[in-house]
Amino acid sequence: MTRRGTLVAGWLLALAAMLAFSAAGRWQLARMHEKEAMLAAAGHALDRGHPQPLLLASDTGAGRGYAWSEGVGRIANTTLWLDNQQRAGGAGVRMYCILFPDDGVQAVLVDAGWWPLDGQRELPRFGCPAGDGQRVRGMLAPPPSIGLAPGDAVAAAGERRWLAARLDMAEVARALRLPGGLAPRVLRLDPDRAAGDAGVMLAPGERDLDVLANTLTPDRHLGYAVQWFGLAATVLVVAVVLTTRRRKERTP
Repeated sequence: MTRRGTLVAGWLLALAAMLAFSAAGRWQLARMHEKEAMLAAAGHALDRGHPQPLLLASDTGAGRGYAWSEGVGRIANTTLWLDNQQRAGGAGVRMYCILFPDDGVQAVLVDAGWWPLDGQRELPRFGCPAGDGQRVRGMLAPPPSIGLAPGDAVAAAGERRWLAARLDMAEVARALRLPGGLAPRVLRLDPDRAAGDAGVMLAPGERDLDVLANTLTPDRHLGYAVQWFGLAATVLVVAVVLTTRRRKERTP
């Protein structure tokens, strides 16, 4: 290959690398803006003074939105544990209960809190407090991201107890034999409401309304975007330096 051909091939490779790095940077920026919007929407829901009915959990048009909600319903005698949940650097599980709202048409998964796991990975013995007239309050939110977890979404973990690798709502509904399916949003219980209040569902796990749990924050996405754009700029600088050096070497 001639020197000119080598130069052209080198620049083509450099351009391909710069395009790839820039695309990765743009993707990180898009995720940053997406999560900033999520935080803003969740903050707006928390500012609402009047709770919305639990019926809104079944609104497919608002499946990715947030709303402050309150209602009464029946808690099923079934406990679902979501595996691989991080909190303050510790590994654990989240407990979900199945609520049949008095004013709803679909069952709603209720996030009842986070529990740590020890080295034996033995699930907590506590289960969802079954019964009618259970009053719940919290934030309707999209379920945790499904991610790329392989294998079955849900597996039996004892009598009336299930362990989920991811919250695929359709698969969870089939495994738990819910003919009406599950609402597309879950209810994150209000961490400020004491379990001892009259009619409030007992939830001794650690509760929070963090909408970015187990995922990167906007600042982290911005940091990664800067790194990708920095790599693209580095490739450009190296390509220019090498081209200039070759030209100087050819100059008599």
